[in-house]
Amino acid sequence: MALEMRTKCEKCEADIQKDGLAFICTHECTFCEKCAEETEHVCPNCSGELVRRPRPNKAFPLS
Repeated sequence: MALEMRTKCEKCEADIQKDGLAFICTHECTFCEKCAEETEHVCPNCSGELVRRPRPNKAFPLS
């Protein structure tokens, strides 16, 4: 199952490119770099760890 590549930060609603820098938890809550740093890389929704979202494989373009 592929990750849902969300395009908005859940805290500040900043736009995030599908292949841009973003941070996610295990529930795929998505945050921009600034908001991830402000929350000390802890998801404000579930208290999970926020880690850098992997970038999509260039061989398989996003739809």
